[in-house]
Amino acid sequence: MAEKFDHLEEHLEKFVENIRQLGIIVSDFQPSSQAGLNQKLNFIVTGLQDIDKCRQQLHDITVPLEVFEYIDQGRNPQLYTKECLERALAKNEQVKGKIDTMKKFKSLLIQELSKVFPEDMAKYRSVRGEDHPPS
Repeated sequence: MAEKFDHLEEHLEKFVENIRQLGIIVSDFQPSSQAGLNQKLNFIVTGLQDIDKCRQQLHDITVPLEVFEYIDQGRNPQLYTKECLERALAKNEQVKGKIDTMKKFKSLLIQELSKVFPEDMAKYRSVRGEDHPPS
């Protein structure tokens, strides 16, 4: 799979370099540089065709729209992955805290219900397979 990306990356780098060189030629255009300009334009067309061929190999790859927003904002797209992991960890901690709170609540509820309804709670514990009341 990485080979597909390497191939695309190579074509994109060549394309960007040809665009850069084209910009140099155009910014200082002389009639004598017409042949070089035509050659660079042909390289750009060929580069676009090569990139289009790579597209067929990568048709099953999906990229979250947020990654493009990062790029548009001038941010490193690898930060997207980092921030997604950080959000997932924070959410995990939040859910873990809620689970721990619910376990404590359940324990306290059973303890208080055992004081008020000892026979019913003994039946509950026997159904649940618990032998002794929580302390």
